[in-house]
Amino acid sequence: MCGGGTGGHIFPMLSIADEIKKQNNKSEILFVGSKDRMEMKIVPKYNYPIKGLWISGIKRSSFLLNVIFIGVPFILKNISLPFKILHSLIKSLFILIQYRPDIVVGFGGYSSGPFLLVASLLGYKTAIQEQNSFPGYTNRILSKKVNVIFVAFENLEKYFKNNQVFNLGNPIRSSIQLNNKSGYNHFGLERNKKTILVVGGSLGAKSINESILTNLSLIRESSFQLIWQTGSTYYNVIQSKKLESTNIKILPFIDRMDLAYSVADVIISRAGAIAISELCVVGKPLILVPSPNVVDDHQTKNAQDVLTKNACLVVNDYKAKDILLKEVINLLNDNNKLMLISSNLKELAKPNASKNIVNELYNLL
Repeated sequence: MCGGGTGGHIFPMLSIADEIKKQNNKSEILFVGSKDRMEMKIVPKYNYPIKGLWISGIKRSSFLLNVIFIGVPFILKNISLPFKILHSLIKSLFILIQYRPDIVVGFGGYSSGPFLLVASLLGYKTAIQEQNSFPGYTNRILSKKVNVIFVAFENLEKYFKNNQVFNLGNPIRSSIQLNNKSGYNHFGLERNKKTILVVGGSLGAKSINESILTNLSLIRESSFQLIWQTGSTYYNVIQSKKLESTNIKILPFIDRMDLAYSVADVIISRAGAIAISELCVVGKPLILVPSPNVVDDHQTKNAQDVLTKNACLVVNDYKAKDILLKEVINLLNDNNKLMLISSNLKELAKPNASKNIVNELYNLL
């Protein structure tokens, strides 16, 4: 398994690894990530070994600076990149010679590039799992060299010509048990009130937090209740304002997301591919606020793909502060729309993605 850099790459890797172990507990699995990236800490917690490559992405300067200084900032920021690539290619070679894997699967991220490239050149069976509705740069480059590609959105075949492409969905947590009774007790909420769940990622989402903070009076004056995951970056500032009440629960991070999902009537989320895949399985009405701070603007593309199926509402990041909470309350007051979005979202769910992907990997051997 190679890839990482973000949870969107790491957790699909772990899901596939767990499914492989489930089907054959004698299987040996090695992860390859980037040194100093989050996978080096997360993967060992799941009892899998991991090797780190000295690799990073291209650091882009602004267009204006490149024009003024004729590309000097760009060159200075990336002066070590050729050495990192060479070092990673050589280390990938040694890892492959040492472990001689039956198959190598790349999930995107910096480490995925050199390792998959060397593996394919050496003739190993290789595969890519692309999480997003628009493929990442590394996966686009490597797509012609691998044996099979797994995708989670429709119409990605046009980016991966001359390949076997399987739309099997994104690997997510093996089971999501929704228990309303336990959920209401866990968060101290009332069963007869509709609940808004806000999740902006583990670090938090500035625009979503600002929207909730600015318009919190709309919640206080309503019959609704709120579970608000602020993210670790924003929690202390928000908590210092002492905004919690019987119908407003503020947390830096929700460790029992299954219980939060179970009580939610509407969920506000960023539009990461793995988050969307999980939320399709959950099937609760969804409002997506795509982050503008991602490569290739893939969250907007992810959100638009779901929107075309009438399976969510989408609020642009720059509009969130002014209209997000109003959209939520309007949706909560429209039971027909709530049921329509929920029904359409469930149609997109692929809860057996991990199992189906692993079955295809075995077929490749």
